[in-house]
This record gives sequence, C-alpha cells and structure tokens, in this order.
Amino acid sequence: MPTDKYDLLGPIYAEIGGEIADIVGDPNGAFLYSEAGDGWCSYAIFKEEGGGVRYYAGTSELGDLIWKAWLTEDSDKRWAVMEYVVTGTKFDVQFQFADQIDPEESEDERRPRALKKHFGDKPVIYPPMPHID
Repeated sequence: MPTDKYDLLGPIYAEIGGEIADIVGDPNGAFLYSEAGDGWCSYAIFKEEGGGVRYYAGTSELGDLIWKAWLTEDSDKRWAVMEYVVTGTKFDVQFQFADQIDPEESEDERRPRALKKHFGDKPVIYPPMPHID
C-alpha cells in the first residue's frame, strides 16, 4: 500500500508515459504539454518528425491520468502547467504553478513558447481541420 503521495504519483506518471506510447508509437522524444485548474485539464502531445513537429491528440485515458495526477497533489500544491518529456525509457516532468504564469495569458500563448523551448523553430504540423457541411 502506498505510504505517501510520491508512491501514488510515480506510477501515475509512468502510466502517462505508457499512454503516450500507445498514442505515438515509439515515445522517445515525445513532449506532453498540459494545463489544469479546478474542474478542467487540457493536453496535447508533440513529437519531432522529419523537419517538423507533429501534433498528436490525446485520448480520454490520457486526460483521466493527468486529472488523477493533478488531484493527487495537495490542493495548495497543484500545478498549472505540466511539461512531460520522454527520453528513451525515462521521463522528466517539469511544473509551473499558478503564481509562475501570467493569468492574463491563455494556453494558446504559453504553449507555443514551450514548444519553441523544446523543439526550437521547427514548424508544428497539425492535422487538417475536418470539413463540416
């Protein structure tokens, strides 16, 4: 039986890596960007491919794991931004907390900076928008 939150969180973060592998195939080099707050979380996966960076949509299973990890933290220690990087068979997770981000900015402003920090100036390849009649 887990004795503290790290005993609980370690396996959850490992499961997040497993879900990333299920989504992208070989997870080496995958980058997960997630933001969360009371009652919501968002997430997107990116991986270098050729001269660009491909976007992968997350699954509901991935969202559930991210949410579970966020809720496992003490309410006064919950992160606002998570950057999760897979290198080989290991992962590294970095967090930013509410007092470290500009509340006037949106995720659409923060995420491109994180992508640039991680992948440089490589273009991000998003899937085409579906045609809706």
